[in-house]
Amino acid sequence: MPTLTDPAATAGLVTREVRDGSRDNAPTKIAVARRTYAVDQADLWDALTSVERLPRWFMPVSGDLTVGGRYQLEGNAGGTIERCDAPESFAATWEFGGGVSWLEVSLRPADDGTTLELTHESPVDPDFWTQYGPGAVGVGWDLSLMGLGLHLSTGGSLDPKEVETWSVSPEGVAFARATSTGWADAAIAAGEDADQARAAGERTLAFYTTQPEA
Repeated sequence: MPTLTDPAATAGLVTREVRDGSRDNAPTKIAVARRTYAVDQADLWDALTSVERLPRWFMPVSGDLTVGGRYQLEGNAGGTIERCDAPESFAATWEFGGGVSWLEVSLRPADDGTTLELTHESPVDPDFWTQYGPGAVGVGWDLSLMGLGLHLSTGGSLDPKEVETWSVSPEGVAFARATSTGWADAAIAAGEDADQARAAGERTLAFYTTQPEA
């Protein structure tokens, strides 16, 4: 795993936003993450959608990667690809642990490369939201966006075992702390109680950085 010389600065490359939404008259929470990469749009789109490149920074994927097709990430979420407007955006369901949420990724040219915007919309579970807030999904996406940046800058692949070890290292904990704080700040900006948002951020940090028992 390449070294992050400044984990907090790397976390700061992402801007975060929290919104309220609704689907089928049911409330949802929307976590939005944006980061600009110093690559052209075609390269970034390929890294996001290529079966060969996705395992280098994210997870192996199988299935029918066309509109209406079902995909499955190895050991993680699956779902249905709902829309694809290459090379600008795609949308899919995100089905994990018996729940369904919705993912949308869009790209747009920027002065210094290409800006990626990732939107993850989830049904509201009040108890879960109080416990973890937007960082429950947000920190995981921050880790993925970091991995994507490392892949794009080096052309290399991340070793999942090295990533797991890194996540509980001082460097990894510093990164997770910065991203957890960032999502708490986004929740506060959206009107959440500050003390509650900060406490949820600390619980999210513990979730992502606690060393599993052998």
